[in-house]
Amino acid sequence: MEKQELEIMRHSCAHVLAQAVQQLFPGTKLGIGPAIDNGFYYDFDCKTQFTPEDLKKIETKMKEIIKARQPFERKEMSKAEAKEFFTKRGETYKLELLEELQDGSITVYINGDYADLCRGPHLEHTGKITNFKLSGIAGAYWRGDEKRPMLQRIYGLCFGSKDELNAYIKQQEEAAKRDHRKLGPELDLFTINDNVGPGLILFQPKGGMLRRVLEDWIKDENLKRGYDLVVSPHIARLHLFEVSGHAGFYSDSMFHPMEVDGEKYQIKPMNCPFHVEIYRSHLRSYRDLPLRFSELGTVYRYERSGALHGLLRVRGFTQDDAHIFCTPEQVEDEVKQCFDFAMHIFKTFGFEKYSVELSTRDPQHPEHFTGDIKDWDRAENALKHVLETNNIPYTTHAGEAAFYGPKIDIKVMDAIGRLWQLSTIQFDFNLPQRFDLEYVASEGRQRPIMVHRAMFGSIERFIGVIIEHYAGWFPLWLAPVQIKLLTLTDAQIPAAKAVADKMRAAGLRVEVDTRPEKLGLKIREAHLERIAYTGIIGAKEAENGTLTIRLKDGKNLEALPVDEVIAKMKEEVASHSLKNLLA
Repeated sequence: MEKQELEIMRHSCAHVLAQAVQQLFPGTKLGIGPAIDNGFYYDFDCKTQFTPEDLKKIETKMKEIIKARQPFERKEMSKAEAKEFFTKRGETYKLELLEELQDGSITVYINGDYADLCRGPHLEHTGKITNFKLSGIAGAYWRGDEKRPMLQRIYGLCFGSKDELNAYIKQQEEAAKRDHRKLGPELDLFTINDNVGPGLILFQPKGGMLRRVLEDWIKDENLKRGYDLVVSPHIARLHLFEVSGHAGFYSDSMFHPMEVDGEKYQIKPMNCPFHVEIYRSHLRSYRDLPLRFSELGTVYRYERSGALHGLLRVRGFTQDDAHIFCTPEQVEDEVKQCFDFAMHIFKTFGFEKYSVELSTRDPQHPEHFTGDIKDWDRAENALKHVLETNNIPYTTHAGEAAFYGPKIDIKVMDAIGRLWQLSTIQFDFNLPQRFDLEYVASEGRQRPIMVHRAMFGSIERFIGVIIEHYAGWFPLWLAPVQIKLLTLTDAQIPAAKAVADKMRAAGLRVEVDTRPEKLGLKIREAHLERIAYTGIIGAKEAENGTLTIRLKDGKNLEALPVDEVIAKMKEEVASHSLKNLLA
């Protein structure tokens, strides 16, 4: 089924959902009900609190409406006629939406006893709807505003074939098992505490170790590629962000400023103005360029509480941020190197497939963007040239650029087929102009080109993604605990502690479980903790200096000398292997 045809069916399904709800729950008022990726939703103002049992009833009613093959009829109305029509139906939310529409552009779609303010199009009749299933209930503020009424949102799935629907349902079931919001606390990686505040993450010791490994690795990779590491403060004078343009274009996502010594200070939403000031601290020559400044910089952004989502959408996060200052002649090569860096990351972490999106300026809404049109055209053409000369498939999204320049977004596909937004490469000709950046060239003072670049996106988001990608079974080099030693009796405790000391001296991360519990219980708990290798030490192993290694699949290896286990594990860590070399 073609994408447009599927979207029409999904939107038609949303109307049938709303019709079924109003028939089963008289007096329910309608919000909005668009088609979305994988299906549709509709928002309702209903006195009854919907339950999973209600979804079954609604779905049954929807099937009755579909079986009736009700035609979708399109009617054009004047604004006055539409107001009268929806006033009689008590649809207060539709009346609010009507106020924003131009007279002469208003259409209503009617099927059976149902009517909705809608521009369409829709299917010929309800009988053409197939392969749908209601999937969940959530709360949603009217128009996303926390000060407006909380509505009930019912989600539904809709696909072009039964097989696609079943495959997606299966994927979602697997996704629920991998959900980082569930696994993160279970594996003692992170918590979110109401006393601290929503969207602010507390990393536990194991999560702290995982972060350290990731941060050390990305720093080393930056250094290999000629980046200089810089550090900037968490706050600055508000004036800095007024000059950068963030205070004007980005204020809705910034926390309110604070007053210090009679001046306003801003907790930083971005690292880029600081890196610009580092560039400005010296007179630069064309011989110095490109300059590549990299920072694991923590930023703070206001996200609506309804948008917060575990580690994926937070209010405080650490970007693996970098800014490249270069000449116009260098920019394409720098963008290409950034893209190659992203590919190296994906290969290292086992992301085999990816997609690329080019976000450009929308010429219909120039007020959303800053800078000269010629600069935008030059930047967009440079990004296109890099992608096309390297045979990289991409899709273009007009209007999705940042206010200061076009960008490339790279999405990776995880182990169960979901796409995640990770790496971003962005042009910026706003900051070099606003801060009057220069470099000395043979022909006089010139303006550098500035490229923003984040490979992980943010440490928090990347951790959330890889928790779900690996289902908590991290590769050995990433694992907070790389091996857990289990004793059979107290007699093996000295041997276990000696082995642990030897492993720690070799740079391995090890825990010892010497509790007087049954071995089966210890093994089950180690498995639930997603420990890659479990080393069992009984009387024979203690005497011979060996370990019986148990793998995550439950298989036991023959007893191996401790030194051999250590050597194999060190090799596995050093190579960043995605496979267990002891297996």
